[in-house]
Amino acid sequence: MLKKILTALGILILVFVVVGALLSREYRVTRSVLVKSEPAKIHTLVGDLKRWDEWTPWKEADPTIVTTFGPSTMGVGASQSWTGTDGAGRLTFTKCDPATGVACDMALMHGDREMPSRSWISYAPASGGTQVEWGIEGVMDMPVIGGYFARASDMLMGSMFEKGLEKLKSRAEGS
Repeated sequence: MLKKILTALGILILVFVVVGALLSREYRVTRSVLVKSEPAKIHTLVGDLKRWDEWTPWKEADPTIVTTFGPSTMGVGASQSWTGTDGAGRLTFTKCDPATGVACDMALMHGDREMPSRSWISYAPASGGTQVEWGIEGVMDMPVIGGYFARASDMLMGSMFEKGLEKLKSRAEGS
């Protein structure tokens, strides 16, 4: 009986490893919201890293986060890094346009592992305001489990993006 249990367990582990190795480790998460405001007003909140605590959900989720700003917090090259209970990371603006939004190179750190990604917050004209999209894409560079995490990334990050966009909408609309 014990031999059958160990064989079944071995097969399950093998299936987990093989499936994990075959899954794509690439991920992409996006959320958007219609903001009844002009891009320039939205950009005052998004284009200055010192104002991100006003609308991003990260400190709510992890109050231990400590943010360190680079020499500049606005414009291309603006940067910040952070540490908290849930991990650490850094980002640098690669684009910062009051009419179309920001883009940044990011790296999330988990122990000694660094996972680079690209993130953006874009503004597009829409009926009744501005469509704001927040997104991130990258590769979960972790053998076997990376594919599983990539599959779960939308579920893990999507709700945080939704919270942040709702707070951004509220701030930009002045309510």
